[in-house]
Amino acid sequence: MGLKWVRQRPTLRSVLGRRHLSVALLAVGLAGISLTVLGVLALRVYANHNLHLIARSINYTVEAAVVFNDSSAANEALAMIASTEEVADAKVFNHRNQLLARWQRSEDTLMAQIEQQVARALLEEPIILPVLHQDRQVGRIELVGQGGSLLRFMLSGLAGIMLSTVLSALGALYLSRRLFGDIVGPLRSLATVAHAARRERSFDRRVPPAQIAELNELGNDFNALLDELESWQNHLQSENESLAHQASHDSLTGLPNRAYFEGRLNRSVRNANKHQEHLALLFLDSDNFKDINDNYGHAAGDEVLVSVAARVRSQLRENDLVARLGGDEFAVLLAPLHSREDAQRIAEKIIISMRQPIGLAEGKSIVTSLSVGIAYFPDDGRNPADLLNAADAAMYQAKRTARGQWQTAETECSAHQKNRS
Repeated sequence: MGLKWVRQRPTLRSVLGRRHLSVALLAVGLAGISLTVLGVLALRVYANHNLHLIARSINYTVEAAVVFNDSSAANEALAMIASTEEVADAKVFNHRNQLLARWQRSEDTLMAQIEQQVARALLEEPIILPVLHQDRQVGRIELVGQGGSLLRFMLSGLAGIMLSTVLSALGALYLSRRLFGDIVGPLRSLATVAHAARRERSFDRRVPPAQIAELNELGNDFNALLDELESWQNHLQSENESLAHQASHDSLTGLPNRAYFEGRLNRSVRNANKHQEHLALLFLDSDNFKDINDNYGHAAGDEVLVSVAARVRSQLRENDLVARLGGDEFAVLLAPLHSREDAQRIAEKIIISMRQPIGLAEGKSIVTSLSVGIAYFPDDGRNPADLLNAADAAMYQAKRTARGQWQTAETECSAHQKNRS
């Protein structure tokens, strides 16, 4: 399957910059062309008027030479005037229509040829003026202008247009940057905050103030929306954390529940098996708890469970875990375990802590005890279920032997371990 080509959308900055630059260049170009055309037209009128004045001046100068049909004098007078004026070709004819004198500017250079083409395109050619003597025509003058002034004006106009275009382009770029700072900048900030809120759920970010009132109002409205979203997210997060805690903890004692404990036990067993470590599982059950409920009521029984949970938790290490499995049953996970004696010592501390009376809200006090069963990994079980069963069996063995004591599991693996010892 061929790759689908996706056209990249232009940015707002590039669109505004191009449009602004195009409008500026178009305006400068039209203004420059219009001024140049008007200037050329005005210069054309001025040049034609100037040629007529030159023709009259030549007419007065060569009048005597034409009357006397003096070609040499006519050429000298014609060259004296034509060479200093914008004249390309000047001819003097006598009354017989014979060429008496002529002056012609050299057209050997490219510039001279260009000037001549400009003159032919824009100037009135040729200018014919009769030579009069005593109100009688004795000859005539034909004059062709030179386009030097027109060409220079057109070139200077073109240079002015180019210079104005460059300056306008620079000005448009500067203004587009200002425009970017005033309009596109706040919009980009708004887009950045919106992307962060959508992709990263960063509802704590805010759009900075903008100088333009409409954009500033838009940013304020968006910030208000973010305030609501942040508040909603915090509330939802708090609710989720509360629900997660309720789902994994016992509501009465605040201890982790059976599901949480079994998940932690599974991970600890996998980790211990991977790193060849040991751990211990303590199964705790309150002695005569049914009698407490029957004699003192369920409220007193709940108080006893809360006190038992607090006392057991106070005897554990920082990384150990105690959970309420249900009813009056508790479990303790000791991981990692350096020696069996550590588990036995902790079990003994828990049992001793229960010898102190538990005060009830009604002012009465109760003395209760715990029976503890201890199972070791990997000796008493290589999976969580076997460890729980072994610890549970050891706890019942402790109850049968003497309540308020601890008992280690008696499995084939542990028996074999003891025999080896």
